[in-house]
Amino acid sequence: MRIYLLVMAIAAAVTFLVIPAVRVLARRVNAVTPLRERDVHRVPTPRLGGVGMMAGFAVALLVASRTEFLGEVFEASNQAWAILGSATFICLLGAADDIWDLDWVTKLAGQVLAAWIMVWQGVQLLTLPLFGLSILSSTMSLVITLLVVLVAVNAVNFVDGLDGLAAGMVAIGGLAFFVYSYLLTVATESDYSDLATMVVAAVVGSCLGFLPHNFYRASIFMGDSGALYLGLTLAAAGVVVTGNIDPGVQYEVATFPAFLPILLPVAVMLVPLVDFAFAVVRRVGAGKSPFTADGRHLHHRLLARGHSHRRAVLIMYCWTTVFAFGAVGFAFLPARTMVVALTVAVAIGIVVTLVPLPVRGGARLRHERARTP
Repeated sequence: MRIYLLVMAIAAAVTFLVIPAVRVLARRVNAVTPLRERDVHRVPTPRLGGVGMMAGFAVALLVASRTEFLGEVFEASNQAWAILGSATFICLLGAADDIWDLDWVTKLAGQVLAAWIMVWQGVQLLTLPLFGLSILSSTMSLVITLLVVLVAVNAVNFVDGLDGLAAGMVAIGGLAFFVYSYLLTVATESDYSDLATMVVAAVVGSCLGFLPHNFYRASIFMGDSGALYLGLTLAAAGVVVTGNIDPGVQYEVATFPAFLPILLPVAVMLVPLVDFAFAVVRRVGAGKSPFTADGRHLHHRLLARGHSHRRAVLIMYCWTTVFAFGAVGFAFLPARTMVVALTVAVAIGIVVTLVPLPVRGGARLRHERARTP
């Protein structure tokens, strides 16, 4: 456990220290988010924060590769290097979009290429641990893995609309994923070094290092460089965990349900995925491209209900916590206990979401609501 926490700490520290330099760079190359009708920030804000997050992630993995414990992960296969290479590529793609505002076709092609780099090196779904199912052909494995990566990448990108929202949600979901992956490794393997656990630890660390610069009011945004990087690395960890579960093995974890390896990545990303699905249906139904930006995401709706900027973010954090840690709980706690706990948590969450409480700064809140379409 200590080595994973070290990886997380290194990613957080490097990200935190690099971001001020990235902020200066963003201003020099004019990677600055202007004031747009759908936005809630009040001043032009530099983006490119994902470059600093990627730096933290890369340094953490490079340090891990030199340790005796996690060095074995890098020696066993090329998957760790493939994830690092793909993350670097997609971060650079996002940085180019942050600077030059690429068209959606170019971005989609770049996302497919980044996913292909991982798939080519073996990061792909070979089995589905549900009723003993296996993916029958290499073509099917390739297509399903590419779809998983593309959906995750764009889900994180779509939800990145408020200060600290995407980084905080990924940090919370990533922590749940980290707990699950580590405990599963301990319960089923004699060697505790694990690729997915290491990757998620570095991702969570980069988010934690970025949040002090990004929480309301943000001095820098992660931009597409950060959103694409987060989506790809989370998808990669989910693919590794799910693909490594042998559907024919009876695990020693008493309450381990066979469907959990598939459910957990979805639970971790559930809020972004729901927002993504609604956005696609909404835009296609209006005859627009699914990649056309608008101001009707879940976080915009929370602001419209009267929640402050900070409270809207915290509500999204709470729902991510409920779904992500709730899914993990089903693997290691009695089902009856988890059903009761989730019922109470969801009931409280619904009340907090639907009934905004009085907040300070009423004038500022009215201004934010007025800016929300």
